[in-house]
Amino acid sequence: MTSHVDTVSNAAATSDHPQPYKELGLKDDEYARIKEILGRRPTDAELAMYSVMWSEHCSYKSSKVHLRYFGETTTEEMKKSMLAGIGENAGVVDIGGGWAVTFKVESHNHPSYVEPYQGAATGVGGIVRDIMAMGARPIAVMDQLRFGAADHPDTRRVVDGVVRGVGGYGNSLGLPNVGGETVFDPSYQGNPLVNALCAGVMRVEDLHLAFASGQGNKIILFGARTGLDGIGGVSVLASDTFSGDESGSGRKKLPSVQVGDPFAEKVLIECCLELYHAGLVVGIQDLGGAGLSCATSELAAAGDGGMHIELDQVPLRAANMTPAEILSSESQERMCAVVTPDNVDAFMAVCRKWDVTATVIGEVTDGERLIITWHDEIVVDVPPRTVAHQGPVYERPVQRPADQDALNADSASRLNRPETGDELRDTLLKMLASPQLCSRKWITEQYDRYVRGNTVLAENADAGVIRIDEETGRGIALATDASGRYTKLDPYTGAQLALAEAFRNVAVTGATPKAVTNCLNFGSPEDPGVMWQFQQAVRGLADGCAALGIPVTGGNVSFYNQTGQTAILPTPVVGVLGVIDDVHRRIPTGLGTEPGETLILLGETRDELDGSIWAQVEHDHLGGLPPQVDLAREQLISEILVSGSRDGMISAAHDISEGGLIQTVVEAALAGETACRILLPEGADPFVTLFSESAGRVLVAVPRSEETRFSKMCDARGLPWVRIGVVDDGSDSVEVQGQFSVKLDDLRAAHEGTLPALFGNSDH
Repeated sequence: MTSHVDTVSNAAATSDHPQPYKELGLKDDEYARIKEILGRRPTDAELAMYSVMWSEHCSYKSSKVHLRYFGETTTEEMKKSMLAGIGENAGVVDIGGGWAVTFKVESHNHPSYVEPYQGAATGVGGIVRDIMAMGARPIAVMDQLRFGAADHPDTRRVVDGVVRGVGGYGNSLGLPNVGGETVFDPSYQGNPLVNALCAGVMRVEDLHLAFASGQGNKIILFGARTGLDGIGGVSVLASDTFSGDESGSGRKKLPSVQVGDPFAEKVLIECCLELYHAGLVVGIQDLGGAGLSCATSELAAAGDGGMHIELDQVPLRAANMTPAEILSSESQERMCAVVTPDNVDAFMAVCRKWDVTATVIGEVTDGERLIITWHDEIVVDVPPRTVAHQGPVYERPVQRPADQDALNADSASRLNRPETGDELRDTLLKMLASPQLCSRKWITEQYDRYVRGNTVLAENADAGVIRIDEETGRGIALATDASGRYTKLDPYTGAQLALAEAFRNVAVTGATPKAVTNCLNFGSPEDPGVMWQFQQAVRGLADGCAALGIPVTGGNVSFYNQTGQTAILPTPVVGVLGVIDDVHRRIPTGLGTEPGETLILLGETRDELDGSIWAQVEHDHLGGLPPQVDLAREQLISEILVSGSRDGMISAAHDISEGGLIQTVVEAALAGETACRILLPEGADPFVTLFSESAGRVLVAVPRSEETRFSKMCDARGLPWVRIGVVDDGSDSVEVQGQFSVKLDDLRAAHEGTLPALFGNSDH
């Protein structure tokens, strides 16, 4: 049984035995360091563990030196409501009333290009297990998707698989998908981004963390059996780049993508919650990227002792698996728990009730080493922290790209602009129907938004709103945003614009923003220009959070998002969590809930079209500098929206971002199926007023009876505002007075026809 297995004693006796460490992604100096740590060459199983745990995806070896800045800029005041932060499976925030919410966003980019359906599905499954591992019940998911050009032949394959994967897994779990974002841009052609967010809820006292302590406590693996799917999977896939040849022969390191079973995960959720409720769990870790290598080393590293694992006890679903394969397998729907000996029987009984396979595979020891045996022979004997936390840390070269100045000098101000009313109308319709701004209904209708009955806002909303407490009406709002175009122009400002928009989107619902998570998607860290983008984006995001007084609770870094030498647009996705004390006062997006509402534009409009959707759609142009960010203004708008919501002064609100004011007006009119008349401020440039993407602006609808009170509140707080129009119950059009008018039916046809025409005749 063990003659062909590489044991520790064999490794010590065969120091010159060649090993395929380079094929596993390790550099010469990294392999030398492993030998130095162990005092010998690693066994095959140890080599597998170190290679996956020291991969970019698991070790953050290129980003660690920059990510520390988040901690350096987080004040004690910002931490006050944070129960768990960076370094845990997910961030946890106290939202009051004895409730805590955990949320996180993670990437599953490379697997979703190779096998879009399973890549996206298991991305959802993985982030849900992170939330489960904190002791919470998952309550909602969101997805941030980036695809190549909408009309590229391969985009349909990826879009179809990813959307079905996200929907298929989330719908089967019974989790509402309450929002997200879908972007089409050629930079993502060979490297789509699939970022999934999950939020969960628990009572504050139910928080669980990942650590193995208590000598003699048992390690129990429960959930699905371990198979060959995903060997190397996310850990190797996410740590290297696709070569330029997309035909298949030119792809580097593409092991099989994991296969998900949402029904097994649904049962696992209920099983975990019952185990938590019964007090049977000391520590817990989900099995995601790097599988058992990660779970065992991280649990042991975070505990107060060592660990002994009997690998031959792991339930398998494939014959003849080697120790290295068992440790590296990324089979889905698995969890690892630390349980006291006197609770093992009760733990097993709960698992049997839910028909969940559970096996004692080891125990916590009094030593400081992680020892793994295979049929009584030692195949791993390592200090666990060297695997989990003490991997290489690189200070990669950082250099502003040589072409950045030229990019910033190439302003959109030189581009031809529409001048007449007819030209403005044509521009609106073209942009409204563009893949960049058209309705995402074709995508979102494949997701269940209202399952579980606690979704308050999802469709057509700036943020998803979920009720947490039926008695009090307490709820949360979630929004995710990113702009690769702005971040390319100025990564520091681009990251802050993503933060500002997500912050504003939460505030627009009437919720108070409380915490941040992020998923930082960039090209190769071996490119100094990419590392400059990354460094600047991290600093921008951290400084922005400090200015707004809300902490980053955790996140994810995804490097090597490029095809050949061509990196994606730098895409820092920012998720913001807000709290609303009573979801009944949430602010909807659609106009027309009150007759004859007044439309008010909050904030200031400047001539800011660089990096805009107009520049992209009309001129295929990217250059100049992104809009200015004023975080104090964002904070003020947030406070006014919350106050206006509490006092019944606001009947609808919609954030102004991509496409400018006119896009916001049309979306709000279509959402409310209500016509309106826009009055341009005297002396204002019609094009700039309608299409500028200046930040820090919101369109609000105010009942006539509240207009004076609301405007006085804005004046008293120093927030610029202008009366921009009225809801017109007697019309069937959106009219910009003195310029153009378009019927709602024509606007809807333009807005909703594009994605079905591109992707709708799917074979699935």
